[in-house]
Amino acid sequence: MSLAHRISASNRRRKWGLFLRAIPPTPTMTVLDVGFSDREYSPNDNFIEKNYPYPERLTALGVDEAWELAERYPLVSAVTYGGGRFPFSDKQFDVCWSNAVLEHVGGTDRQAAFIREIKRVSHRAFFTTPNRRFPVEVHTRTPLLHYLPKSLFDTYLRLTGRSWATGGYMHLLSESELRSQLSEAGIDDYTLVKNRLLGMTMDFVVIANCD
Repeated sequence: MSLAHRISASNRRRKWGLFLRAIPPTPTMTVLDVGFSDREYSPNDNFIEKNYPYPERLTALGVDEAWELAERYPLVSAVTYGGGRFPFSDKQFDVCWSNAVLEHVGGTDRQAAFIREIKRVSHRAFFTTPNRRFPVEVHTRTPLLHYLPKSLFDTYLRLTGRSWATGGYMHLLSESELRSQLSEAGIDDYTLVKNRLLGMTMDFVVIANCD
């Protein structure tokens, strides 16, 4: 396993431990995972599906068809949608979990709408997103250049064969931008945890009361 994958695995285990302490699972607690991956490219993918102790209480929501997910995790309910409004009723879930999805849903308006949907369908939420100010862009493993305007960073990515990460693929947030999005979405009762690597904030965890 590469160093990057080891760091990612350690970071996800740390966030998982934080989740277990903040929102201890119970046999009756309903949980929505927003942002599953049908095809797993690393052992870190679909982390909650791999580790949640009551998979029959877990619903996974994503834009992919759930062919492989259904085979791997037969007790998990999988729902596919086209983005936008979640196909669930208000406060249908006790908890919403979403790991590193917010940066992929689009620009400012779509990110605020995504957080509003998390708030609408759940009583509590636990979601994460990378820190734009961390010196390495974690998706492409690129140091510093993501500080440039997005158009310039996208040009660099195309020139280096990483066009998959350009355009709408990611819109990273700083702490102040994330707090602004939370306010825009109507969430003001939350804890913001900073996951650090070598003393620098690598990503943020939001633990929110959505009632």
